[in-house]
Amino acid sequence: MVPGESATQSPAPGSIWQLKPWWCQPWSILLSGAAGIGGSWVVLQRWWITAAVAVAVGLWWLMFLVLVPAAYRQQQAQSPVNTNGAT
Repeated sequence: MVPGESATQSPAPGSIWQLKPWWCQPWSILLSGAAGIGGSWVVLQRWWITAAVAVAVGLWWLMFLVLVPAAYRQQQAQSPVNTNGAT
């Protein structure tokens, strides 16, 4: 173990993004969603298909960028980590 490592690491990360791999970070979620919307327009050039893709991507963004992190923060606030072993 590196000296001082245990002092800087917390048992539970304060942010859900610390638990996620690089491909599941906010920037990659936004980039892939924008690419999906743009790609549907470039390939199909149908506004109604692109609109449907945009709605689906918007719901995906809402879920993974807003609701899941909020639920994680709420769970962390409700169940503090017990560090001294007492019950």
